[in-house]
Amino acid sequence: MSKSVLGLYSDPNQAADAMDALKGAGFPLGTFDVLTGTPYPEGAFGEHVPQHRLFRFPAFGAIIGFTLAIFLTAATQIAYPLVTGGKPILSLFAMLVILYEMSMLSAVISTVVGIVIESRLPNVNPGIYDNRITEGLIGVVITTDDDKSDTAIDALNSAGAMEIKQA
Repeated sequence: MSKSVLGLYSDPNQAADAMDALKGAGFPLGTFDVLTGTPYPEGAFGEHVPQHRLFRFPAFGAIIGFTLAIFLTAATQIAYPLVTGGKPILSLFAMLVILYEMSMLSAVISTVVGIVIESRLPNVNPGIYDNRITEGLIGVVITTDDDKSDTAIDALNSAGAMEIKQA
């Protein structure tokens, strides 16, 4: 069973020390994070900065949309052949607008889906939180097993936590 432990700090240096203490206690990167209402740069506290994969979603969406548009326009022109003045049945110039629009539409839709996936929405297990974080305190939260929660509490206390909460 996993347990969330939250340490509250008033000083950013203490929060950074708590992150170092958790690393030193043997907790792997990605199991603990910083919660703050103040916009600090990513990695300012020494936390793990995950790499995003958002750029892949519009690329794959555009490829899928382009492929679907080629199939749609070619199948329509072949299924309903309309020969006018000896011109070819498959007209590339008539297909270009539909190819562009379908590519852009599917790229935009897949980008929105990618944002939802990369943001991990909806958050089914929100974990522990304290409203004082929005008032200026800095929270260091870690999710760990029950048997290691005492080690996490000791590491957070060693950095000078104002308060420790468990959930």
